[in-house]
Formats: sequence, structure tokens, C-alpha cells
Amino acid sequence: MIDGDRTGNMHEPRKLYVKSFGCQMNVYDSHRMADTLAREGFVETQDPAEADLVILNTCHIREKAAEKVYSELGRLRKQKQEAGSDTMIAVAGCVAQAEGAEIMRRAPVVDLVVGPQSYHRLPELLAEARAGKRVVDTEFPAEDKFDHLPAPTRAATRSRGPAAFVTVQEGCDKFCTFCVVPYTRGAEVSRPVAKIMDEAARLVDQGVREISLIGQNVNAFHGAGPDGTSWSLARLMERMAGIKGLARLRYTTSHPRDMDDDLIAAHRDLPQLMPYLHLPVQSGSDRILAAMNRKHGRDDFFAIIEKMRQARPDMALSSDFIVGFPGESEQDFEDTLDLVRKVGFASAYSFKYSPRPGTPAADHAAQVPEEAKAERLAELQRLLEASKAAFDESCRGRTFDILLEKPGRQAGQLIGRSPYLQSVVVNDPPAAIGDLLTVTITDVGPNSLAGIPAEANDTSVSQSPASSALSRPLAAMEA
Repeated sequence: MIDGDRTGNMHEPRKLYVKSFGCQMNVYDSHRMADTLAREGFVETQDPAEADLVILNTCHIREKAAEKVYSELGRLRKQKQEAGSDTMIAVAGCVAQAEGAEIMRRAPVVDLVVGPQSYHRLPELLAEARAGKRVVDTEFPAEDKFDHLPAPTRAATRSRGPAAFVTVQEGCDKFCTFCVVPYTRGAEVSRPVAKIMDEAARLVDQGVREISLIGQNVNAFHGAGPDGTSWSLARLMERMAGIKGLARLRYTTSHPRDMDDDLIAAHRDLPQLMPYLHLPVQSGSDRILAAMNRKHGRDDFFAIIEKMRQARPDMALSSDFIVGFPGESEQDFEDTLDLVRKVGFASAYSFKYSPRPGTPAADHAAQVPEEAKAERLAELQRLLEASKAAFDESCRGRTFDILLEKPGRQAGQLIGRSPYLQSVVVNDPPAAIGDLLTVTITDVGPNSLAGIPAEANDTSVSQSPASSALSRPLAAMEA
């Protein structure tokens, strides 16, 4: 049923604007919220000013991420006042879970706060809010939200592109001393294999070519299999690789403790599984890793990387790093730099440590001064950027398949993703969005690569008319 708008027009659907902060799981959750509300007559818009309902889907991992939400709420409050609108505003996700009452206190403009385990209840919660009640729902309900969330329509799936996320696991039992995830997402829970397979098969039938399996600790997956046993992530992906039309598989985010031999072997044995692994290590210092309660050391990490590269020699790696963790010395930081130099990451995310309320590290007496944290982060990021640039440059002249995902900035351009998640710009490709295209990389920019169809690379790439497409400024082609 499509409700009328606030002026009584019974033909115009209500409009929904969803903004996601943080990880891929939030993107997935945002899509599922939009799918749920589509049945209530909402259609998505990219303009919050015209929305009848704005949802901020939040992340609580970093301090600044939470503050960005409050800043966004301030802008929305001003926008509502200036426009005289009655747009409803909801805050969802991990900040909602952790700070529901605080959000209501700090931001009177908010009508609804909903935690990540209650998205399936959005229609009834919105009904309560429309009745004038400010609603907070941050419980961990007994029922499985996935049993209640509707599947996306074919049109919705196609509008989101040929690559999709599928949540297979939520929560975390690791209790790293810096992390709020166990408190905001709860204990590790894995979805049943049959339900994951049904969702994946439906997405592929609707045009998806690449699926990324996601979870807070995805390689801890232990979902119930159709045979009644607990299946590992490797076994799940082996079954998924049999879905006709599914060209690519990925998974994120992983924990080193759960990188078992079967999962490493899957990278060797499954052509669909991309040679790219995001494996957060957080620090290169054994002393800091112990203080973080990571339950692995630097040598354990090196051993995993060695096994991965033996199984798949073209494997590329990404990671997460925290600098300035309480008690981190200059030698601890140098150990992190040493690890980065030895591994050679294709990409990485790095952050200054920020205390998260309720976590053990937040109360540690030996907090590192902000100035030292900033200096260390700048030095680490210079090293990581050089490592990324070296990896990107190593791709020049290589030939591999890219999945074409969206138009480029200039006429005739399409942008695809390499096996290593790099953006690759191709001019006038003999293919369409959703196709896999074999390209040879001809140029490297700071944010993207450029390539030509491999069939056009007959003699010298530098002399090929197709490569003259690269005479268009690379900066104009960045994804």
C-alpha cells in the first residue's frame, strides 16, 4: 500500500533517504531497511531535503564517526526549521545501540532510535513515532531479524549494481580491549547455510555477479548446514561457488585467529574467490597485541601471510592499524612500521586510537598524547600510501578481469573493479555494466587504474589508439 503524502496527495509515494556511516555491514543493513520500508510505500531519494523519512545508519567504532552523526543531526534540525517540514528522523546502527538515551537527550529532532537487531520492526516503530511518541528500541530480540526482513525487488537489486553484500554472521566474541562491537552487535551468531544460499541465488538471478560475504568476524562463521552439522566459511563458499552465474566471491572482515587451513586452501581451490584478503592486524608489536587482547602475535600473522601466498601467489593483502594505543612506546610503533614493510600491503586503513566508553582500554592510565598519536599516524600513513602506490604500479602491464560496475565521469567510460578492488577506468569498452571484461592495465593514478580491453593490446599498449583514451586526464577518471 502506498500512503499519500503529507498534503493528502494519494498518488505520490513517501520518500526515504538513508545515509550509511562505517562498514559494509551498514551498507547491507541500509539496503534491507529500504527494502522493508518499500512495502510501506517508501521510495528512496538521494536528496534529504525532499525526504519524508531520514535514517542515519551509524557506526560506533571511532569517536569521530559518532560525532559526525551528531553533526549531521544538527544540519537536519536546521534544514527542518528553515523548510518548516515535518520530516521524520531516525537514527539506526551501532551508535543507536550504544547511545540511544543520549541521542534523544542531545538531539530532540530525532523521532526514533533503533538498534541493528530490530530493523525488521521499523514499520511498527515508525507508526508509534508518527503517533507522537519518541521511540527507542535497542533490545536484542529473541527472533531472528533475517526471518522477517523482505527480499529486495529485482529493480532494487539492479539499481544497486552487479556487486552485492550478504551478511552471514553478526557479532563478535573476541572482546578486543579497544572495541565496542561485542556490546553493540552482541555475541557471534551465524545464519543457516540454506538461508544464505537462498539469498545469494536470488541475487544472482536478479543480475548480481559478485557477492561479498560480510560479518563483524566473518571467518568465525559456523552456520548450521543442511546436513545438520556446523559449516565453516570455506565450506559455505565451496557450495556458493556452484551457483550458476556467480562470477566472484569475497569475504570481510576477518580475524587472524580464525584463518584456518581450510579457508586458506579455498583461495587455492575456488576460482571464484578473489585473491584479495582484508585481515586486520591492528599493531605490529607483540606487547600491544597482548594489551589489545588480540590473542595472536606478529609471528602468527606472518605465518598466515606466508601460507596465503603459498596457496595463491597473486594474493594481495589489506589490513587495519591503530596507532597510539594506551602504553604504545616508540619501539612498539617501530614494530608496526616493520610489519608493514615486511608484508607489503595493497591497501590499508589506519586510525589514531580513540577511547570508546565501556571498553577496557578507555580506562587505561597510560594514554598516549594526541600530538604523538598524530605524528605516528602521519608516518604510518606515508608508509602505507607508498606500499599501495607500489602495488598499484606493479599492476601496470598486467592483464586481468574487471567487473564493470558504473559509468565513468566522461562519455563512453565505464568503471570496473579489479580482483584487488581497485577502480579501473576503461574508455568505450565492448561490454556493459555487469559484464566481466579482460583488460590490460596501461596507466596508474592515485585513486584508480586505467586499462584497455585485452583484445586491443595487440602490439604496444603505448601506441594503441585505445590507450589514447588515457590522454584524457587521469584525475578526471578517478572513481
